Amino acid sequence: MSTVHRRYMGETIYGIDLSEKITPIMVRDAIIRCFLQAHREVLDQMDEFAEWKNDEERDHMRSIEVKTIVQTAFRENDADFDNPTKEGLIKVIDHLAKFAAQFRKPEIIQKHYGEIKKLIDKLE
Repeated sequence: MSTVHRRYMGETIYGIDLSEKITPIMVRDAIIRCFLQAHREVLDQMDEFAEWKNDEERDHMRSIEVKTIVQTAFRENDADFDNPTKEGLIKVIDHLAKFAAQFRKPEIIQKHYGEIKKLIDKLE
């Protein structure tokens, strides 16, 4: 299933309708969803080292892991996770693109980076 798809009302990226007003918090949350999807295969490797009670527990732990990675990117770039700015979000996606380059193909990184950048560009 593609995370970027056309809807009757407009294009959506990671659950954000591009025809609506977009806030920095919405973009921050889209970054988390993007990173979670993009790194699902890497996160699947965690299953080799852990036993989950159920799918919900596994998915919750994956979400925590990804949120921690994103929060670290904010902290390491002096960006405020709770009150992000356009400039901070750009620093964060640049940081995450470099991080992802360790284990993802450049085309995948560019695709996801471009999707998030499209959201950031819509911020006022």
